[in-house]
Amino acid sequence: MSTPRVILSLIALLFSGAVMSWCLLAPPLTAEPGKQVAQAEKEPRPAPSGMVWVPGGKFLMGSRDGQEDEKPVHETELSGYWIDTTEVTNAEFQQFVDATGYVTLAEKTPTREDFSGVVDPSLIRDEDLVAGSICFNPNFDRELVRRIRHPSNPDWAHAVWRIQEGANWRHPHGPDSGIDDKLDHPVVHVAWSDAVAYCQWAGKRLPTEAEFEFAARGGRHQQEYPWGNELQDGDRWRANLWQGEFPEEHDVQDGHRFTSAVKSFPPNGYGLHDIVGNVWEWCSDWYQPAYYLDSPRRNPRGPRDSLDPNEPKIPKRVQRGGSFMCNDNYCRGYRCATRMKGDVNSSSFHCGFRGALSPSDYDAFAKSPAQQTATTR
Repeated sequence: MSTPRVILSLIALLFSGAVMSWCLLAPPLTAEPGKQVAQAEKEPRPAPSGMVWVPGGKFLMGSRDGQEDEKPVHETELSGYWIDTTEVTNAEFQQFVDATGYVTLAEKTPTREDFSGVVDPSLIRDEDLVAGSICFNPNFDRELVRRIRHPSNPDWAHAVWRIQEGANWRHPHGPDSGIDDKLDHPVVHVAWSDAVAYCQWAGKRLPTEAEFEFAARGGRHQQEYPWGNELQDGDRWRANLWQGEFPEEHDVQDGHRFTSAVKSFPPNGYGLHDIVGNVWEWCSDWYQPAYYLDSPRRNPRGPRDSLDPNEPKIPKRVQRGGSFMCNDNYCRGYRCATRMKGDVNSSSFHCGFRGALSPSDYDAFAKSPAQQTATTR
């Protein structure tokens, strides 16, 4: 994999890698076991179509038993907000593109200048400068993966990804694929800036990392998953995940090899579908592994800038929720507390987003281009 976008994107977007370790002590926690503290914050206006009201309140954010960047568990308090019940779909993104003519990052041919400060531009070949995005490589070198896969080598999974020329939101698996039969699936191959552009047009914003975790928990206190502590309900799967030994075996027990139509699985306690599984989702926050050590208690918005100690030159934003590629032996991103970091200048076939809205922005939302278009139809 010689293309420079692999250097920039595969490491940054698709695998969290080894994270710095600290001995962290959790501060005193006030929530009672088994109960999430939530204040009854009344919904101030009718919920916009396709959104639900999350009343806000106090909750314990993070995990005692997860990755180091999920620690320490700390009490966080949020104001109420609305959030999309599902990920933004291909049909919704198509409306945005039709109305604005927007072109996503994956559809643009990169230049050498795009990689300035990250790699030596003179090392980039002309044939490497192609429009495309990150996809799973079904023809990965299985012998190589067997040799390098080890808990001490978190980078082994890079061997199963590739930059697919011609892959973008219209062509999720490359130029020969399409979305005509997937209009109700989440849009993918969207970089962070693409997600922000859509939200601005729709009069919304990306949720903060804290808002996403609070919403994912659905009113449950410190439970592993949005539905409780057991991954499966008997033989029934509660989210679109990978079943089998990644990356060699995929049993497709949940009926979905790749993305699934939104609302294919039951909602959580707040009425949110696919808040874990299906696709990773962009958040507004910059990523720093130690942010929980001194994050604000009320309405945290993330650090001022990005810092991934493994790749300090690559700016990264938080991703949450896991995807159809996650399973126990590779990526447990479907846990409520799991954090992922994504290169803002990359996209993939298993990352999308959903919008959020604060009450203070409701009037601006009502006047947004998307709403004005909807009222004139």
